[in-house]
Amino acid sequence: MSKSDAFESALLALIFQNANIANVGDATGLRGAAAAGQLFVALHTADPGEAGTQATSEVAYTGYARVGIARSSGGFTITGNSVSPAANVDFPACTAGSATATHFSVGVAASGAGMVLYKGALTPTIAIAAGVTPRLTTVTAITED
Repeated sequence: MSKSDAFESALLALIFQNANIANVGDATGLRGAAAAGQLFVALHTADPGEAGTQATSEVAYTGYARVGIARSSGGFTITGNSVSPAANVDFPACTAGSATATHFSVGVAASGAGMVLYKGALTPTIAIAAGVTPRLTTVTAITED
């Protein structure tokens, strides 16, 4: 069983851009939030897995913090059944320590064990050391299928 292309795109728009999906249940459909808020991107040293949280295998270099992105068309771009950040996602620069980011996640919390909504592998991986500012580019995409 799978979703239609139109529903995949609409679901991504609901989650990432706070857009309503009309006519699901009734004419008002599935409604976006009254206040759109943000989603938070995290970096991981391994796949957080299906049961993981945003804190599972999260990088831990000095200076690291998750990056909040507005749930709007200004924050995320949707093309068909794929979503990507509308601008590069720059994490804080590493001031000490090191890590290799192999995965990223998009979740609901600025810190702690928040729920992962989507996750994916980074290609190429990001080698993080003092002075490095990790970046996800606008080609980092999540596909709903």
